[in-house]
Amino acid sequence: MRVISGTAKGRKLNTLPGLETRPTTDRIKESIFNIIQFDIDGSNVLDLFAGTGQIGIEALSRGAKSAIFVDLRDECATAIRENLTHTHLSDRAKVIQKDYRAFLSDAHRKAFDLIFLDPPYKKSILNEALQLSTKFDILSDHGIIICESGSDDVIDELPMPYVKGKEYRYGSTKITLFTKQEDK
Repeated sequence: MRVISGTAKGRKLNTLPGLETRPTTDRIKESIFNIIQFDIDGSNVLDLFAGTGQIGIEALSRGAKSAIFVDLRDECATAIRENLTHTHLSDRAKVIQKDYRAFLSDAHRKAFDLIFLDPPYKKSILNEALQLSTKFDILSDHGIIICESGSDDVIDELPMPYVKGKEYRYGSTKITLFTKQEDK
């Protein structure tokens, strides 16, 4: 696992042993960042279910203003901090070890321009996290939510002003985008 582009390009990232954390492959990560390439610079990012932090770190490396990494597990928080130090991106990052429900209920309104959601597959966690993100209104106007799920997982529609965009399939993985239209 490595940083693909930007200021930390080529830096290898620490991974976690075992099957509990499922890292996004470089191919899928590169595809995601190609899709959102014009929305990264200067953005405030939330990497929920951060694992080792590779998605948020990629965003920081490519010019995101700041990133918050949220994961409940001790070993994930440690790996994220180590990866941020190794990539010299700690100064624009914050690591929060907390359950996603608790974090979302405490998050500031309209604080994020990009939200990455990559929870464990085959569970209802993704739809719940999407619903809570909209309930607490943490995405800025014209912001993007990027969801990674199993290719067969059904992702709920969201109420306006959230609009479901394209879905991209890569083998057993699906990427789904939601954008937020400007509040009026």
